[in-house]
Amino acid sequence: MGLSVWQILIIAVVAILLFGRGRISDLMGDVAKGIKSFKKGMAEDDDEPSDGKTIEHQASDTVSQETSEDKTKSSN
Repeated sequence: MGLSVWQILIIAVVAILLFGRGRISDLMGDVAKGIKSFKKGMAEDDDEPSDGKTIEHQASDTVSQETSEDKTKSSN
């Protein structure tokens, strides 16, 4: 049971009656501003160079070190 065109139309009319055309257009304008701000923030985040707080981790070195430590512990 999906929504038919008539049901969507009735919901739209009720929303317009409850909120009015002005509020709905203001709300959509605010949503558009939020999307633009989000996209701008994401673009700025990509453009900024790293400030050196990134931790680099090499899993293969850690695993091989732990394995060699385990072998020395078990042989003792």
